[in-house]
Amino acid sequence: METVIPHKCTNEPLILASASPRRSYLLEQAGLEFQVIVSDADETCPADASPRECAAMLSEKKALAVAESHPAHWVLGADTIVVTDGRILGKPSGMEEARDMITMLGGRTHQVLTGFSIFHVDKGVRHTEVISTQVTFKSLSPDEIEWYLSTGEPFDKAGAYAIQGIGTFLVKSISGSYTNVVGLPVCEVIEFFMAQGVIIRNSGNHG
Repeated sequence: METVIPHKCTNEPLILASASPRRSYLLEQAGLEFQVIVSDADETCPADASPRECAAMLSEKKALAVAESHPAHWVLGADTIVVTDGRILGKPSGMEEARDMITMLGGRTHQVLTGFSIFHVDKGVRHTEVISTQVTFKSLSPDEIEWYLSTGEPFDKAGAYAIQGIGTFLVKSISGSYTNVVGLPVCEVIEFFMAQGVIIRNSGNHG
């Protein structure tokens, strides 16, 4: 049986401008080799920016902050935003805000937007996309909400939940990319890198 496995080209160095272990894991699972350099970009958006504009703007800021000092590298930055009723839900500041967010999302459908930006200064490449996924939560009882809060998982996650963690029990259904909700739309990222020749396909025979 022949399988096609994507691998990063050895002459095309890649940097992930994110401290997110989830994004690193997704890239590793896709067969990419990369180094992590955390961006120190300002992560604030103008008050009048739409959620989509904000996701794009923040991913660009993160990528550019690293790309400018590594002009011969491909640099990938990303930012994930949870949106309900036009309101952006960031990482909760504490227990009360996390409780409010989970309560607000319970039994409803919300939107997860991930902006990703890929820059290569020397090649003059600046590419940004925003991918959207619809996520529907099950109806949640007060006891379920309190139990989830007690796990500690919600407090460093946009929207106060992790679909790839314990929070998977909250999610009734999704429409769109699962990896986008985790933090990076892998399909679109790989497609772009393949179009740019950053990723080559190696064929191998496996029994």
